[in-house]
Amino acid sequence: MGPSGGGRIAAKRCRRAKPPSGAGAGEDRLSALPDDILVLILLRLDPTDGSYAAGRTSVLSRRWRRVWALLPDLSFPLLSEPGHIATALAAHGAAALRDLSVVTADANAESVASLLAAAAARRISGRLDIFNISLKRGDAAAAAGEEDPNNPAGEAVGPVDRGAFGLPCLGDATAVSLRLGYLGLAFPPAAVFARLTELSLISVRFGSRCDLGGALSSPRCPSLEKLTIRNAIGLVDLAIHSESLLQLVLCRFDGLEQLTIVAPALEDLNTTNCFPFGRPVADISTPKLVKLQWKDPYDPSTVQFSNMGSLQSLSLDFFHVYGQHDSEDNRNLLKFLQRFQLIDSLAVSLFYRQVISNLQYLMDDITRLPHISILTLLLASKEHSFGASAFHILKLCTGIRKLRLMLLGSSTDLKELSACPSGCICDQPTDWKSEELLLNSLEVVVLFDLKGADNEVAFVKRLLNWATKLKMMTITFDCSVSGNKAAEVCRALSSLARPETCKKFYRYRSADNKSCYLFANQLAKAGDSLSTGYLHFIERV
Repeated sequence: MGPSGGGRIAAKRCRRAKPPSGAGAGEDRLSALPDDILVLILLRLDPTDGSYAAGRTSVLSRRWRRVWALLPDLSFPLLSEPGHIATALAAHGAAALRDLSVVTADANAESVASLLAAAAARRISGRLDIFNISLKRGDAAAAAGEEDPNNPAGEAVGPVDRGAFGLPCLGDATAVSLRLGYLGLAFPPAAVFARLTELSLISVRFGSRCDLGGALSSPRCPSLEKLTIRNAIGLVDLAIHSESLLQLVLCRFDGLEQLTIVAPALEDLNTTNCFPFGRPVADISTPKLVKLQWKDPYDPSTVQFSNMGSLQSLSLDFFHVYGQHDSEDNRNLLKFLQRFQLIDSLAVSLFYRQVISNLQYLMDDITRLPHISILTLLLASKEHSFGASAFHILKLCTGIRKLRLMLLGSSTDLKELSACPSGCICDQPTDWKSEELLLNSLEVVVLFDLKGADNEVAFVKRLLNWATKLKMMTITFDCSVSGNKAAEVCRALSSLARPETCKKFYRYRSADNKSCYLFANQLAKAGDSLSTGYLHFIERV
């Protein structure tokens, strides 16, 4: 593709530009380029890498100092005070500011308010991201939008109150993400966000009189499609009526008593720990809902869902494997599950208490599951053997095509737990060790966070025996597993899998489980000309 007209004009200007006197090897030749070319260069730089720092301090920055003011997109990493950034925005000379990203630390409400006011004055037409990192004790994980695995109830972490401010009207922005470190936020009473399609509010305080639902409903946000609210404090009643909303995520609320959602176009709803205390009260009308994650207590007398005939994916709160047979939470969860006869994908979460010796085994209370194709089994076993409970679930859905097995709890968490004692009742019943199970439709198994414990490996071996038509097995090891231990497990499992099964083994790089690398693989023999049929280790062990 040839150069654009603007590119040809810029090139002519470049040829006419007089180079700086004494130009030669090692001299600054870039400064002779026209401003529009310098803008294109700056737009392609990563502001977090060394070139950005070099540009700020080198001789080039004196020539380029005015050029940044012409950029349509600005990014301020954790370098300046919000007040300084607001001043810089006032000096920005571009005709239009498209995107703005700012990272601050422990900024107070006044500073963030001045920053947002400056952004609003520039009439941002694209995306606005404000990330106020909270470094105070107890705030950091929540401010980053992270969930605490040691706090499954979503209890408030006691953030420091640093004031409140009103959100200015950002009527031209299409996407806004505010991570406020628990600053207080109020919406303007009559402002309309006509072009806003995506909004994310994380670690925010709301006043008791805040009508957040009214601010986010169709009359004032007519184009809103994606809404995320995490780590919210102060909301008591949230009522959202939206004709445009497609995806809604509500996670970790402190103080919410009532939730109303009327969204005829909504396809994806995720609520997690919105009612950590007391009985939930909710009225949900979402007739086109395709995916539902309800990780909150369910009480059929106070939680109402409209017809969900379009639902294809369902994920519910934890079922307690050991407890008392009159457990209200378990009983209500099963009532919710019994509403569905046929769905494509189901996620079942099983929770073990650390001490179970005086508790009753409750898995037999689950007598039926919907007809499904994909099963996700989440196991918070706290080092207990999970073979019996997982076997019970698999017996109820033998027609599945894909199984995702997620072993919850990082290696760091497990170090603080005492080992499962010898003779623990978690090993009962033992039918999973000897009873045959035919999973002849199962083609894909994906296992996350394998730590190499004997009970984990024993269950996977049985699973390979039951899955007679398995085509693909993918296993990701926890980062704490040594290379030698991972290699030992790889060989043991590969020897049991059928030759036609393609096997891939990964290992997480760090405890946050955000990235992994290929550790070993073995291609299927049958019909694959590239296959060696042998386990190939990518990492030397």
